[in-house]
Amino acid sequence: MSSLLTFKNWRIYELVWLATFSSIAIVLTILWHDSWFGFSIFFTGVLCVVLAAKGHLYTYIFGMYNTLGYAYLSWINHLNGEVALYLLFFMPMNVFGFLMWKNKMNGNQVEMRSLPCRGLLLAISICIVGSLAVGVILAQIPKQNTPYIDATTVVLSIVATLLMVWRYKEQWLTYIALNVFTIIIWIYRFVHGAENSAMMIVMWSAFLLNAIYGYWNWHQGTKKTGIER
Repeated sequence: MSSLLTFKNWRIYELVWLATFSSIAIVLTILWHDSWFGFSIFFTGVLCVVLAAKGHLYTYIFGMYNTLGYAYLSWINHLNGEVALYLLFFMPMNVFGFLMWKNKMNGNQVEMRSLPCRGLLLAISICIVGSLAVGVILAQIPKQNTPYIDATTVVLSIVATLLMVWRYKEQWLTYIALNVFTIIIWIYRFVHGAENSAMMIVMWSAFLLNAIYGYWNWHQGTKKTGIER
């Protein structure tokens, strides 16, 4: 934990990225009168994804708080797919992922690997078919907002999380797509005056930039290990 608190082995880009988006979030919280609860979700989310990009085990510790907080925000905004996803999937996966990574650590960084072409095609097929199927279900729920976009984020989140737990670099390609769709959801909620929606737009925009960086960092990591399976 000491290495995390002192930001040991952090790159300049990572520190600047974290400080920049945290500062933006503080300013927006004050200007738009958003809640500090929303800011806490933003900060733990940003810290969580930076640690994931670094392959650091403590991503799952900060991820647990972010999971519970984001589930609550989704609930009050009638995003039922997001609520179910975060409580029924992400919460237990934070525990499972921590245990899985703990046994595959090389110092402060997890061992990274690459998905073979057949596995990548399977993941893409699951994302497309799953999004359509879940969208049909969510469309039947009263007051459900943007059912098919919400469904897409649910399926992409599940696939990305499983790839992350199993340490595949392709998780970041899935996260890039997920972040784009989630930003669309919160822009829609912002237009309709939803509380904390502006903070969520900033948070998911930060996640998008981090996902691009995460893919590059994990790609370098898999080149070092040469693991593809």
